[in-house]
Amino acid sequence: MQLLVASTNPGKIREFADLLADLPVSISGLRDHAPLPAVEETGTTFRANACLKVAGYAAATKMWTLADDSGLAVDALAGKPGVYSARWAEMHQAGHGDAANNALLLQQLQATPDEKRTARFVCVLALANPQGQIVLTAMDHVEGRILHAPRGENGFGYDPLFLIDALGKTTAELPPAQKHSISHRGKALRRLHEILLRVKLLT
Repeated sequence: MQLLVASTNPGKIREFADLLADLPVSISGLRDHAPLPAVEETGTTFRANACLKVAGYAAATKMWTLADDSGLAVDALAGKPGVYSARWAEMHQAGHGDAANNALLLQQLQATPDEKRTARFVCVLALANPQGQIVLTAMDHVEGRILHAPRGENGFGYDPLFLIDALGKTTAELPPAQKHSISHRGKALRRLHEILLRVKLLT
């Protein structure tokens, strides 16, 4: 069965493929298909945006589609960047892309002491059938802390700044298998995977 991951982010698509490798699905991303009208992420929550994306792209492609909305919630910033994580720097006219987002976050937390730099990665997944009807959703998170400088070469997004205290490493310093075992997306995907097996969808 073909499963569309509603993303153009190669790192994210690779994580989905790794974590769903034992299901009988062939995964593709948005860039593997003809250009599609962008689905506006106008929701104010991760779940709302995941549902908007998955319903829109499933209806447009007539494919089973999986989408996530995920991001970083920093306590010292009242939960921001949150749903705006991917475009945080762009919203502040501070560039765009991962490096710009990380640089802006470090600037915003410059005067914040270590004990108040707590944060969490949050992920909400949504699955839709080829008619664009949302079949199920799953959510999870991972707790951590924002460092003063990036560390690690793996991962993407805010991974180089996100320290898992119990491991003493950022999520960018973890090998993929270990990151998948503790990450917000990995945990949410395992929840979804369990549901898929239980209800025999995509099998």
